[in-house]
Amino acid sequence: MAAFSAQDVQTLRRATGVGMLDAKRALEASDGNMEAAVLWLREQGLADKAKRLDREATQGAIGAVRDHSVVAMVELRCETDFVAKAADFVALADELAELVAAKGEGAVAERQADVDHLGTTLKENISVGRVVRLEATDGEVADLYLHVQAGRGVNGVAVVLRGGSEELAHEVALNVAFARPSYLRREDVPADEVATERKTLETITRNEGKPEAAMEKIVEGRLNGWFKERVLLDQPYVQDEKRSVADLLGPAEVVAFAQVVIGA
Repeated sequence: MAAFSAQDVQTLRRATGVGMLDAKRALEASDGNMEAAVLWLREQGLADKAKRLDREATQGAIGAVRDHSVVAMVELRCETDFVAKAADFVALADELAELVAAKGEGAVAERQADVDHLGTTLKENISVGRVVRLEATDGEVADLYLHVQAGRGVNGVAVVLRGGSEELAHEVALNVAFARPSYLRREDVPADEVATERKTLETITRNEGKPEAAMEKIVEGRLNGWFKERVLLDQPYVQDEKRSVADLLGPAEVVAFAQVVIGA
């Protein structure tokens, strides 16, 4: 058996950018010799793949599936718009989403070899990005919105509601897709983030020469506007901006939501 450790595998991966299995195979073929393993990777054509990993993968496609109470989304990343629209690429993204819906988020690892093979075939850095799986339980509904552009998903939203309809869940998903909130409710925003913003707003307001007596009211108003940009329940409903998403929901409750956007 070749004399090399797990640390050697990691070292080779960092040096070349190849995957764990390729690094292990290279060391096995080279009896643990690091330089020989690098040469082996070059000879196998994997060195070019390693160079491709240096290129940023900002394009891609979102595979998405809704199967009764389960909604799953998988972001498959690539470098160019041309590859992102390729039929094989889009099909793999969809297949990964179906796998996640059936078996869980970790199941994407079962298809890693297919992801690597597609990267070699299409000569681009291809990788799995965000993976999301939401499941509705008793009394809950799940829905999915996927914005499709040039034949591939580019903006996907999954929502789980309690005490509401699928139609309402879909409306919420549309709102998330458009407004891109980061948090569900105000209390979900980290306290230090709120404190930093409040201090910044106080400085801005004071520098504008606003009277000290009105300072607190002005800052609170501006902080409310800041929350509306980030918090789903505070955001205006896109179909009627006089109402908030909380107003739209009424007695229904958002249990969870997730958004995946290509290039974000």
